[in-house]
Amino acid sequence: MRATIFFIVLTAVILAGIIYLLRSRRLKEKYAALWILVGVVCIVLAAWPSLLARVAELVGIQVASNLLFTLAIVLLLAICLHLSLEVSGQEDKIRRLAEEAAIAREQLESLQNQVRTEKTSRPSVETVMWSTHKQDSYTISESGDGH
Repeated sequence: MRATIFFIVLTAVILAGIIYLLRSRRLKEKYAALWILVGVVCIVLAAWPSLLARVAELVGIQVASNLLFTLAIVLLLAICLHLSLEVSGQEDKIRRLAEEAAIAREQLESLQNQVRTEKTSRPSVETVMWSTHKQDSYTISESGDGH
């Protein structure tokens, strides 16, 4: 009886931790649902240990703990497969974002080079002002106003 109470309390604490992670947005809902389901199954099996023995007998497994280990291994393999699929999807997104960032960086550098080229090919403000002033002086002196 002590072991049953211990495992029920342990599973309840783990479920509370999962709910805390979910509420603090450190664990996404799609992952939390799976862990909450596992926690509920663990509480049921801890509360009624004979249930595992009956299920093991139904599927033809001699020792109930072997069924428990088999189920745990299958669950862990399913989680590994799911996380591998998530990682593969994230890798594709990261690659696409890196390509878009490289294209944007290239476009930015091209625009910066165009601006630099235009600055060097255009006369400066002082040059334009000086040449305008010289032309005005030349025009005035040509007109015969004494300059």
